[in-house]
Amino acid sequence: MIYLAPMQGLTHLPFRKAFASVFPHSIDYAVSPFLSLTHGTVSADCKKLKEVLPENNSQALPLIPQILGNEADLFVEMANVLYDLGYEEINWNLGCPMPRVSKKRRGSGLLCHPDEIDRFLEFVLPKIQPQLSIKMRLGYHCPDEIEALIPILNKSKLTNVIMHPRIGMQLYEGDLHWQQFRWFMSEIQHPVVFNGNIFTIENDVFLQTNFPQIKDVMLGRGLLYNIFLADELRGNSEKDFSLFFRFEENLLSEIGEIASTEGGVLNRMKEYWFYFSSMFANSEEILSRIVHAKSLQDFRKIIEDLKAYPL
Repeated sequence: MIYLAPMQGLTHLPFRKAFASVFPHSIDYAVSPFLSLTHGTVSADCKKLKEVLPENNSQALPLIPQILGNEADLFVEMANVLYDLGYEEINWNLGCPMPRVSKKRRGSGLLCHPDEIDRFLEFVLPKIQPQLSIKMRLGYHCPDEIEALIPILNKSKLTNVIMHPRIGMQLYEGDLHWQQFRWFMSEIQHPVVFNGNIFTIENDVFLQTNFPQIKDVMLGRGLLYNIFLADELRGNSEKDFSLFFRFEENLLSEIGEIASTEGGVLNRMKEYWFYFSSMFANSEEILSRIVHAKSLQDFRKIIEDLKAYPL
């Protein structure tokens, strides 16, 4: 299976709807950008759940909601509300590397505290109704931290472990820790979804050659850099740019539904085009023109010019 990675502000509901409208069979499941735990009652009409409400996602990709936080009682409450909404699986975020998250012992910042993870899972798993998967890294300070976590993972009832083989302190830079990941694969007793640096078919071939037991992958930045990547991994090498432009137009419309100002829409689209421009031979020129667009009218004119000469 192919999963869509949770990327805050990028693979949220507007993206998932626009993508599904043009590429409905490319992605099997999307994991939502994280829902953060806060004190206060969580209910089906809670504003923070707007992103994952089934009625809002009926025309989007099949979804697995992700929760970020270390408060076990609040996690149970939110998990069971999500189950009541119809979600049979949820995901716990142990991978977010951003300092504002990790310094609070959330996301990857919790990976260097195995005892806390152990207590959390022992409390949560008997009390939640949906199944649980975990998205994580090899550690926060060093990749060897996974060694203390393996026994905890293996004794816990999980649907799978989504592993990004970096450490939290790397953020999204630097090499993947292949040696420690290989050790992890030899010890883990759950299905593994691989996440990290899949940008090309060659990256996937390398993964399948060296780790044939991995059947599922998660695409994040690689899909944004190449919107056809999921289809390419499925054996379809054709790049029909008319489909990309239809997707891009739908994305612009979806962003327009949630952004309060024209400037807000334009800034969101500029962020996407930091990635999208890589699909074109004259990517630097395209990105420069888009970055300097002063209005949505200017932006649309650039896209219309590009449609005429996409390569």
